[in-house]
Amino acid sequence: MERPLDLDAVEAFVRVAELGSFTRAAEAMQTTQAAVSLKLKRLEDRLGCRLLERTPRYVELSAQGAAFQEHARALLAAHERALAALGEAPQRLTIGISDHVAGPELPALIARMNAQDPQLLIDIRIGSSGDLLQGFDRRELDAAVVRMHAGRSDGDVLAEERFGWFAAPHWQHRAGDPLPLATLAEPCGVRAMAGQLLDTAGMPWREVFVGGGVAAVSAAVVAGLGVAALAPRMLPWGAVDVGARLGLPELPRLPVVLHSRARDGRPRDAIAALSAAFKSAVRG
Repeated sequence: MERPLDLDAVEAFVRVAELGSFTRAAEAMQTTQAAVSLKLKRLEDRLGCRLLERTPRYVELSAQGAAFQEHARALLAAHERALAALGEAPQRLTIGISDHVAGPELPALIARMNAQDPQLLIDIRIGSSGDLLQGFDRRELDAAVVRMHAGRSDGDVLAEERFGWFAAPHWQHRAGDPLPLATLAEPCGVRAMAGQLLDTAGMPWREVFVGGGVAAVSAAVVAGLGVAALAPRMLPWGAVDVGARLGLPELPRLPVVLHSRARDGRPRDAIAALSAAFKSAVRG
């Protein structure tokens, strides 16, 4: 009779495949990179094939790994359902994510958290960093993923993300006019930062559009209303960085910070998976 598959090794394979990194997988599983590598080797030895192609720069699925991936996910999900059938009532994990951080990767991030623990009830709330931090301090949120906020030094930095001054490809600034800005509504740290940098540089500006979310601001940019300070991953294809052409002040990299009180058990594991996923998503 053949030996059954080691579920820890199967989980390690799924995490590496999803995150594209042994380091990120180790962070999500609360273990070391060496331990993940050992689990993968044992799984490949058990299956008699190579599941991942490794180079110093990247990790990708082999043909056998791609074929095995969905079966591996199904196996882990079945295991979680079996445990839940006799286990405790579902736990709720309430997470606030800044609109300036969530980005187009949000569905994939939620999917990864669900894959980590399908029985965990995940409550995601989107808002400004300031509002979410207030909710976290009032214990309305178990965790918050936000931009670094003025006056606070707590939290764990997940990544630092570059920003640029973006406009539509056809947009032209009329000489002598104040710079037209599309911004998020107050309170917004990015909005305040952009205005302060322009004021310090002695560049006149005016708001031409105020959006209730990054998607609305991005739409205003693509529609040609003006310029917005945004992370490149937030924008639809086609927007261009006009900062250098217009001589605008350079925008600093802005940290993405995790605040969490989930210190043990299933919530901690889910937050670890979310953190590792954010580190993979926010690059550049």
